[in-house]
Amino acid sequence: MKNDIFKTLLIALSTTLTMASGLSATVHAQTYPDHAVKIVVPYTPGGFNDTLGRISSEKLSKLWNQSVVVENKPGGNTTIGNNLVAKAPADGYTMLVSPLPFSVLPALYGDKLPYDSIKDFQPVIWAGSAQNVLAIRNNLPIRSIKELIDYAKKNPGKLNYGSTGSGSSNHLSMELFMGMTGTKLVHIPFKGSAPAVAALMGGDTDIMFDNIPNIMAQLKAGSVTPLAVTGLKRSPIFPDVPTVAEAGVPGYEVNVWFGLQMPAGTPKAIVNQVNQQLATIYKSEEVTKRFNDQGVEVVASTPEEFSNMIKSEIAKWGKVVKDADIKIE
Repeated sequence: MKNDIFKTLLIALSTTLTMASGLSATVHAQTYPDHAVKIVVPYTPGGFNDTLGRISSEKLSKLWNQSVVVENKPGGNTTIGNNLVAKAPADGYTMLVSPLPFSVLPALYGDKLPYDSIKDFQPVIWAGSAQNVLAIRNNLPIRSIKELIDYAKKNPGKLNYGSTGSGSSNHLSMELFMGMTGTKLVHIPFKGSAPAVAALMGGDTDIMFDNIPNIMAQLKAGSVTPLAVTGLKRSPIFPDVPTVAEAGVPGYEVNVWFGLQMPAGTPKAIVNQVNQQLATIYKSEEVTKRFNDQGVEVVASTPEEFSNMIKSEIAKWGKVVKDADIKIE
């Protein structure tokens, strides 16, 4: 009899605690945000990752009448900023700008990564996507993907390519290209897009993939020559430039994505609120233009869509890293 009473009391206590926890989360979501929110950008100022953080900060601050600050936390191939958010309280007051390299780090670092890329984060919104463009120095006697492949196969290791470092989207774009075409080019990493593009213009490197926003000015000025873009469809910014797939490498695609995440366990009501508000912000005419001016197309996904995309990207780039035996340089 006593055991039955004890079990009944335990069940009642458990139910009460569960209801209290749910009520607390609901109340928390209803008052959110009631103090400053932080957006961590795991890069130095400049570039679209920083732009995304600052647009989001600017618009949410006005909408919430609450301070939303951007903190740039570069270093460790973005792992420093990522880990900071992974270990932050799951209360909706810390967000992380996450681009494509986020999905590459598990394969590059393995057990040395100080967080779990899936279990420690709650995707909020896939904000937008850009393409990479394959550009060559102007005095290289190659003017098409076919000519590039033919030359590279006849001269293995003679061409070199620049990138912004191991695991960057431009590095992986070339590794995927080489794997699909059976070619071999020599990798020359730089500390950022600006020096890599400068080396290409100066003839110190032969070719490189880069985010359209980073190299758009040089392409429009004719300082370097575009061969192809990496999306499934042509870029509206360079409609005369073919995709890599249509130029001779069927199935090739690299989607350079940008989004925001929160620590895992953040109340769903807060995640959904921020998602819906940011989606409205990104789809506004003004912000869409600001994205487009930097070569980025608005996506504004649901949290579930962003989560599924990240998992898919982790699997895709994990295979590329393994097949190419890519190491941190």
